[in-house]
Amino acid sequence: MAENHDVATVGYSDVDKKEDVKVLHSMGYAQELERRLSRFSNFAVSFSIICILSGGINSLAQGTSGAGGISIGVGWLLGCFVSLVFAVAMAQISSAYPTAGGLYHWGSILGNRGTGWVTAWLNLLGLITVLGAINVGTWTFFAGAFGPALGIENNLTNQTIFLIIITGAQALINHLGIKLTAILTDFSGWLIFGGSILIAVVCLIAAERWDVSRLFTFKNYSGDAGGGVWPQVSNLWVFLLGLLLPIYTITGYDASAHTSEETLKASRSVPRAMVMSVIWSAIFGYLFLCAFVLMIPNMDEAAKQGWNVFFWGFDERVKPGIKEFVYLVVFVAQLLCGLATVTSASRMIFAFARDGGLPGSKALSKVSPKYRTPVAAIWTAAALSVIFVWGTSLVSIAGTSAYTIVVSCTVIFLFLSFTFPITLGLLAWGTPKWDRMGPWNIGRAGYTLFAILSILSMVLIFVIGIQPPNDWALYITVGFFILTAIVWFAFENKRFQGPPIGDLIAERQALIRAAEKAVGEI
Repeated sequence: MAENHDVATVGYSDVDKKEDVKVLHSMGYAQELERRLSRFSNFAVSFSIICILSGGINSLAQGTSGAGGISIGVGWLLGCFVSLVFAVAMAQISSAYPTAGGLYHWGSILGNRGTGWVTAWLNLLGLITVLGAINVGTWTFFAGAFGPALGIENNLTNQTIFLIIITGAQALINHLGIKLTAILTDFSGWLIFGGSILIAVVCLIAAERWDVSRLFTFKNYSGDAGGGVWPQVSNLWVFLLGLLLPIYTITGYDASAHTSEETLKASRSVPRAMVMSVIWSAIFGYLFLCAFVLMIPNMDEAAKQGWNVFFWGFDERVKPGIKEFVYLVVFVAQLLCGLATVTSASRMIFAFARDGGLPGSKALSKVSPKYRTPVAAIWTAAALSVIFVWGTSLVSIAGTSAYTIVVSCTVIFLFLSFTFPITLGLLAWGTPKWDRMGPWNIGRAGYTLFAILSILSMVLIFVIGIQPPNDWALYITVGFFILTAIVWFAFENKRFQGPPIGDLIAERQALIRAAEKAVGEI
């Protein structure tokens, strides 16, 4: 590799480089992607996808129109802990197996090619649909914040045009190299920190008084009292449904694993970044959401606003100039959230295609010698997300948009893709499949604890994730597993070989050298 004096690579010696590449070669893969992500940059990719200024705002009604203030004061912390247990368990595996498309490899190495294949499809479908959902959320925020002043209506045509423009821009930036993407996601990381503090300060100043007890006050706002966000349910269920606000917001930290092959000192940097992205998101999300709850004039009125609660709160309390500035900061953060999600989804496609797991795998696994990025995978991820949103928005099932139905189980797919390798790791530890923890090490007892907590958390997420109005998620999830079983046993079981193992790794070393030479990696 040519000598590099970028800020990102300061402190990254030739010895460090050789160690990263040695680990990758030991798993049978070439260093085709370019290592430019520092520990902070790897953290920023996950932190940007989590983007508390996106999910924390666009999904706020799940809490305020559910159990009220306690959904933020207590529920946010409980939901963030659920996400944290997954992050810690996956971080331990990522330290031992730092590859692009991490979850797919973990599912294969710790289990078998079948479990790897299912894990890959769960994660891939989750990433594509969540990319669409993130950018739809960005459109919805844009339409609510700036649409009236610009004379732009919130309709399907305008939404589709908006999605094509911003998703295309996100793909283009990713196409042009990980260096540019890293610069923007680093900026995004600091913007989320700053934006959270900005919202908190604005809300606390605008509040008539700070009634902290509001954060620990329970009231059942399901049904009409909460603007119909949730159907009428019991007190216990309305609180549990409110946990979906933090659980659905604090996801996407697997991006740190997906960008392992572009990260310096990956075995140490990736697991730390994964865990810290969850912790800092939990802290700063709690900061500005609590401040918002303290600002709103009346919790009963806020609950009635349903999905419009954030704009209503700012309209009621914040002066116009300040309000528009806050909206602009949030909008930019949401755009960069989509940018980081394209990065994550494209690396998953690249990694799965590299082992022949997708139609058109040869093209999808190709890395541009000029930009050192998986160009076809990037544009495929972007195109599929737009097509998904457009197509499902045109179809209704039992009076409900197919888009809404599919998105309701997107996070179930993602968390299932987390749970598969975590469970397999629990079974594989101490066997030849997993006989070393990696330099980031919480010990076998620590991993066992967090793995069991992850499995229990998955049960909780699935149970509350299929409740009305998201009950269609159950049928979609069951249907997915029936379909994948048919495809696997009828076709893929005979064709798909999975990642290289054993003697195949040694046999691939010549191909690895040729692949690295082709992209200029010396």
